[in-house]
Amino acid sequence: MITRKLSGLLLAGALALVVTGCSSEPDTAAPAASASGDGKYTIGVANFMLGGPYFSGMDKAIAAQAKKKGNVDIISTDANGDAAKLASNVEDLLSKNVDAVIISGGPLESAPAVLNSIKAAGKPVVLVDRKFQTGEYTSWIGPDNEAIGRQNGEFLAEKLADGGKVGIIKGGPADNTIGSARTNGVKSVLSAKSNITLVEAPDFGNWGSDGGLTVMESLLATNGDMKAVFCENDAMCLGAQRAIADAGKTDQIIIAGVDGQAEALKAIMDGTNYLVTGLNDADIIGALGLDRAVEILGGAQVEKDTVVPSPRVTKENAAQFMNPDGSF
Repeated sequence: MITRKLSGLLLAGALALVVTGCSSEPDTAAPAASASGDGKYTIGVANFMLGGPYFSGMDKAIAAQAKKKGNVDIISTDANGDAAKLASNVEDLLSKNVDAVIISGGPLESAPAVLNSIKAAGKPVVLVDRKFQTGEYTSWIGPDNEAIGRQNGEFLAEKLADGGKVGIIKGGPADNTIGSARTNGVKSVLSAKSNITLVEAPDFGNWGSDGGLTVMESLLATNGDMKAVFCENDAMCLGAQRAIADAGKTDQIIIAGVDGQAEALKAIMDGTNYLVTGLNDADIIGALGLDRAVEILGGAQVEKDTVVPSPRVTKENAAQFMNPDGSF
């Protein structure tokens, strides 16, 4: 059974394509026959890393959507954050004659060897969440990260009408364009407010709850008068929330995150100081990525780049995005 969150976002994603278009011409490659010739497809999933809830959730969502199809087998790999391992994993998938490859690149900015290998094998490749900065791919499905940051910035500006200090916790590394796009979106709004001061944490939270906790503790040690904190993902914000509570500042500091992780949605629904997130749900992106790969293999003309809607999630609408059966 498709939940309200998934069905609504799938529809919204389809509508967004019609309204906003895409950055490139549709792919018009001839339909690919399944390697087995029996009408079934085998799709390889090359994960750069599965160490965080977002990326493990993506992998599970791809597998779950494949199971629903009934004619798709999945071979999933984990490079454990090693670019060379990702390349060897893809070579192994190609040696198994998979029909297509889905790549979840995580914080990896580019993977030219990987994309070149897939191109040489004549296989389609779908990128989910992360769009690589270089190399050729068949299709990409993901969010507009700067837009998510802007809408968080607008929310915080509304809540901090009297001004105040806003902390920023980044995931890292320094060249991570997904994280920088989110932070730049927030800063584009809040830096224009003369009564708001931005304080960027010097250390990275590494996209995890423990990292968010540690970085928030450091921020509080030097900026105990903060009124709000923005984190580049929900996992770090959940850690930051613990640090804020430990410091006795829950009533002082409000929290804004990104992704729509289940624990963050619950915190928002429960009326805590976690007030807002921007939806970039791994369940939705993963399911759409699997659908896109199957569409390509079936010969459909698909958009090159698909921007999935990322609505603002607050206490007023969080319940509709909570998926009790989701992986994220």
